[in-house]
Amino acid sequence: MAKLLGTPHWQCCSVHLVTFLLLIALAVDFFGYNYLNLKSQNLQSRQAGASLAVREGRGPQAMKLSRVVYPQPDVLKAPRPDVPVLTPWLAPIVWEGTFNIDLLDEHFQSQNVTIGLTVFAVKRYICYLTMFLQTAEIHFMVGHRVNYYVFTDQPDNVPRILLQKGRQMVILKVQSYARWQDISMRRMETISIFSQERFHREVNYLVCVDVDMKFRDHVGVEILSSLFGTLHPGYYAIGKQFFPYERNPQSQASILENEGDFYYTAAFFGGSVPEVYRLTKACHQAIMMDQANHIEAVWHDESHLNKYLLYHKPTKVLSPEYMCHTAEECIWFQNKRGLSTIVKRVRFVTLQKNMSYIRTDEGSAQTGSEKGNGSQPYSSS
Repeated sequence: MAKLLGTPHWQCCSVHLVTFLLLIALAVDFFGYNYLNLKSQNLQSRQAGASLAVREGRGPQAMKLSRVVYPQPDVLKAPRPDVPVLTPWLAPIVWEGTFNIDLLDEHFQSQNVTIGLTVFAVKRYICYLTMFLQTAEIHFMVGHRVNYYVFTDQPDNVPRILLQKGRQMVILKVQSYARWQDISMRRMETISIFSQERFHREVNYLVCVDVDMKFRDHVGVEILSSLFGTLHPGYYAIGKQFFPYERNPQSQASILENEGDFYYTAAFFGGSVPEVYRLTKACHQAIMMDQANHIEAVWHDESHLNKYLLYHKPTKVLSPEYMCHTAEECIWFQNKRGLSTIVKRVRFVTLQKNMSYIRTDEGSAQTGSEKGNGSQPYSSS
């Protein structure tokens, strides 16, 4: 009976084996948990340290991104109810009072942009270059990096101007032509070539202006956009049927009587380098096609510019504040065209051809070293 009731030997071995395995499993689980927990704590500690290092590393950058305090925008009130501030294709029209320059300066500084300013000082027009550069140093893109691209047939006669820190002058030699009309039209070709060959590597935006001008007031980053044009003050307040568009249907610059938005001046236009390249290349090709057919548009490159901007709408339009004639003529235009109350600041004006007129209304123009902002020498190419 005892033999029948006894536990078989193989069953006892099985029980001991199972017990042994359970004890091993418990031990592994215990030590594994402690090991993994310790590893997790170490990982969390390292992550916390890394996070702290990142925060410390980013701390100075965050400090640089200061915030500008400005009044809350009023969506129910137009910034300037006395003037149009938006085109039919929803591009802003820039007037004094429609922008916050402190906010815009901070935005473009955070983008680290460089602005190129192209000007052609060919033949006798080189006499205007000193005044142009001196007033640009006072009023143009103050606080931002600027490359002055001076196209001239007389590199040795370019004035030596000390520039503010972050600015440089690049002298580019170009061919001269007998007629000023040819000089004016050929600049479209020149700008397109240099935009493709070098400008796209050196600047973010291009501003293209005439040299027989001076800056009289602030002209800053509020003008920057993919493609901008400037309203001619002489044709701001009249019907488009009176615009001096090219009407010859054989010309590439032809605009029909019932067409047109605004009349833009060729003395002040610009945008991003790719957009300026496309504009100047298209205008040059159209000019060459007209010349092949013995046609010259009524206002030369300005006629072609207006044709291009009609079919390639600018993303920003500058008001007549940014392009006026002499101070005396500007007052006449203001009274004649109803601009006397809406033009708050005259920013960029044409110089009279009488050289005795060329002076700064603000007094003698200061160089960068006189302002205490350091100086940058010009370079020649």
